Amino acid sequence: MISLEGVSHDYGGGALFRDVTVQLEPGSFYFLTGPSGAGKSTFMKICYGELKPSTGTVTLLKRDLASMTRDDLAQARERIGVVHQDCSFLDHLTLEQNVALPLTATGRPISDSDLEDLMGWVGLTDRADAKPPTLSGGERQRAALARAIVAGPSVLLADEPTGNLDWEMSQRLLMLMIELNRMGTAVLIATHDLNLIRFAKAQVQARVIRIAGRTLQLAGAEL
Repeated sequence: MISLEGVSHDYGGGALFRDVTVQLEPGSFYFLTGPSGAGKSTFMKICYGELKPSTGTVTLLKRDLASMTRDDLAQARERIGVVHQDCSFLDHLTLEQNVALPLTATGRPISDSDLEDLMGWVGLTDRADAKPPTLSGGERQRAALARAIVAGPSVLLADEPTGNLDWEMSQRLLMLMIELNRMGTAVLIATHDLNLIRFAKAQVQARVIRIAGRTLQLAGAEL
């Protein structure tokens, strides 16, 4: 689904990471970890085509990223849901309208019942008409997850989705992503929270990869 082969990236001051090779297969569950500044967010951006690598080959849904047009990339992103580290919303729209935005902005239909079911799944039915500035941190992250999957993506990429949440809410959000994975969606979560990874590994078969020393490694059993 998403494949990186021999990928390196730098911002002009030397390689952030180099010779990275990994494949995100259908239905798989991955955690990406590593110290701050190691390149986790950059890695995630490469995975959904916001950045092109300095060297190497990236394949998104069987298409070579280097040869994809803007329209090709937009089409591919319809199947890749992204939860950003700092989720943002349009403050003049209701929460429900924000969640539906990936579809309404591109003219794709969504039924009221499907949208209601999705809001219920993330536990936000009673906040559907709320405006984003009134939301708690946990509500914002659950809304961001709902918005990322409203189009039924094949892959979900989440960059530090629990970074600003307490432990109880972190577990709740993670269980939603585990449930999504059990329904067939591939999931990649970037996080520095090893407790979250340990909790997940008791619930689902998850692989852990780590960026450290400018390379990508399989994490050890200490996790």
